[in-house]
Amino acid sequence: MAVDPDHVLRAAAALLTRKSTATMDEVAKAAGISRATLHRHFAGRDALVRALESLGIEECQAALDAARLDEGTASEAVRRLVAAVEPVAGLLAFLYTENQLFEGEEQNAGWTRLDDRISALFRRGQLSGEFRIDLTPAWLTEALYGLLASGAWMVQSGKGAPKDFQHMIVELLLGGALRREES
Repeated sequence: MAVDPDHVLRAAAALLTRKSTATMDEVAKAAGISRATLHRHFAGRDALVRALESLGIEECQAALDAARLDEGTASEAVRRLVAAVEPVAGLLAFLYTENQLFEGEEQNAGWTRLDDRISALFRRGQLSGEFRIDLTPAWLTEALYGLLASGAWMVQSGKGAPKDFQHMIVELLLGGALRREES
């Protein structure tokens, strides 16, 4: 029986977003394969996490494309972005906590491409006068990642309702990012 690596990755992502400390045995069981088969595809947890990183970056790139970041106001684009990222927010939350992905010289350039696209959205909002200029686009980008990860954890733990995911993230982010008229 041939093993579909995409199926294995998605099963691993589903498990690790719920239980980030899952063992390779647990990942294999979730994918419906033996640990030996899992090991033939991914030499260890590091290799599996790197493959999940590539999947996560690919999924986030697709979400950014679907969000049409250059259309409408920057606020509207942020709302579309949060909605588009929601289905992969759990995987993003898992990856966000994997320090090995952000250390050393082997950092995946895909993160930089994601950062650049999101930062450009925040910069566009600043240039149009929509967003505050005292918060850098890089800061707002990291804040968005943090809110997406926190929102995913809230929903997964049952502390937050899935229907509130988009509203809570967007309102908190934009409520702090929107420029206020001075009195």
